[in-house]
Amino acid sequence: MMSIFLGLVFLIPLSFMNMFWAMQLWFFCLSFLYLLKVSMSHLFGGISWFMGADLMSFSLILLSFWVCSLMILASEKLFLGLNFSNFFLFVMIILMGSLFLTFGSMNLFVFYLFFEISLIPTLILIVGWGYQPERIEAGIYLLFYTLLVSLPMMIAIFYFYTVNGSLFWGLLGGDYGLFMYFCVNMVFFVKIPMFFVHLWLPKAHVEAPVAGSMILAGIMLKLGGYGVLRMMKLFSLIGLKFNFFIILISLIGSLFVSFICIRQSDIKSLIAYSSVAHMGMALAGAMTMSYWGVWGCLVMMIAHGLCSSGLFCLANLNYERVGSRSLYMNKGFLNLMPSLSLWWFLFCSSNMAAPPSFNLLGEIMLINSLMSYSWILMIVLSLVSFFSAVYSLFLYSFSQHGSFFSGFSLFLCSYREYLLLFLHWVPLNLLILKADCFSLWV
Repeated sequence: MMSIFLGLVFLIPLSFMNMFWAMQLWFFCLSFLYLLKVSMSHLFGGISWFMGADLMSFSLILLSFWVCSLMILASEKLFLGLNFSNFFLFVMIILMGSLFLTFGSMNLFVFYLFFEISLIPTLILIVGWGYQPERIEAGIYLLFYTLLVSLPMMIAIFYFYTVNGSLFWGLLGGDYGLFMYFCVNMVFFVKIPMFFVHLWLPKAHVEAPVAGSMILAGIMLKLGGYGVLRMMKLFSLIGLKFNFFIILISLIGSLFVSFICIRQSDIKSLIAYSSVAHMGMALAGAMTMSYWGVWGCLVMMIAHGLCSSGLFCLANLNYERVGSRSLYMNKGFLNLMPSLSLWWFLFCSSNMAAPPSFNLLGEIMLINSLMSYSWILMIVLSLVSFFSAVYSLFLYSFSQHGSFFSGFSLFLCSYREYLLLFLHWVPLNLLILKADCFSLWV
């Protein structure tokens, strides 16, 4: 574990040499090097210093490496325009390092520390390279939503230390009440984000550059799910009594958000709200505290990380050509770039959980767990699943069909852009062949 982290640290001098290609190559190399350290166990492996990885940590760290590599690939315009590209690469390394330490730490306080630190590079990405002046407001939303609810968790961590004498994941024990349940889990509910505390996410996505949107959708939301799954064993008794309310809020929230998606005219806003709907379903599955729910939550997090990140890349490709994110301006792309329309179709179909995408496996597991929990949830689940297909089809048909707006200069896609989409889509649809891996970590 420590060797991979040192590999990241050695990248810092390289970031100031203006070598975009070398950084990108090294990030991909680190992804494959980390893949060699695969841990097919629910126990921590590769332990060094305070770090280690079980199967959940391993898969999320690998997803972080992969998405960060693709973020550099997607941000070529930033390097061609000499828009503080060296500083951008430096921020990327700090962000990847903080995510690596968050998912890889075996100590609750170290996890909390880097959980908060990862917020700062994301904030710099949004405020530094965002598009509109409203990005300042979006950054403040992001910062204060997270910080407000993270302070009670810090106090709860000190309390855990006095009770258990250790903050190592494996040695945390006890069963706590409703007050501690909210102190600890509220920060994860905001991060995932749960309906009612999700307002920072669409704002941050709309104002963020493509790299900011990719890291927010791909990784930052997964921090919330990871925290919920890790801390679940401390709240098993209170969870049996209270989790039903969280499940109900998440699923009904997912349904409301699906309605909001259908009314969106902004492409990025639509994809951002669809993230809230999918992660609401993942949170509901985790809250059932069943094997299927926990497996489904992990699968959905990985699938959503790749699919949503790919959709934001597609939205950015359109934005670079048209100069607008409006669905009314981005019409008729099937006439102009039919090969790009194929990618729109592939990602929209994955977003609605069509086979053979990894999203399908996640939804099957989550629906199974929630139906086993309570048959009444069948009504909401069927509607959420249906409207997920509705807004995905709406996004595809509106952007690809119709008469195109002629007031923009069109240039065709480059190999880099097709490679970027290919590297999102292939893992998303091949992972289902090794689905047994993701049901081993519990």
